[in-house]
Amino acid sequence: MGQLTYLKDVVTLNLSEEKCIGCSMCVDVCTRGVIRMNGVGRAWIQDRDACMECGACSRNCPTGAFSVQAGVGCAAAVINTMLGREGSICCGDQGCTIEPCEQTEDKRETSCC
Repeated sequence: MGQLTYLKDVVTLNLSEEKCIGCSMCVDVCTRGVIRMNGVGRAWIQDRDACMECGACSRNCPTGAFSVQAGVGCAAAVINTMLGREGSICCGDQGCTIEPCEQTEDKRETSCC
């Protein structure tokens, strides 16, 4: 079975090839295999539709060669939603955050942001 498509033709992932220094950090942090190194030691987007817009490539690129509007695939948003937290949409101007959460004494409820 091949790579699953996350969302077709809507991904905001962009690569500024002239900024890429070939460090391959983006390849290391991309869990979906979206990014590969080409034959001349530069990153290229192999499968844009497989991108879940988590933002790992853009946050870890030392030169800012990648940009993505981290959205529905944002790991923090997914985790916050799964935990039933309010405000689970993330990645605003301050970036992605997973807010700390306090558990009540009976350990059945949580008090989150």
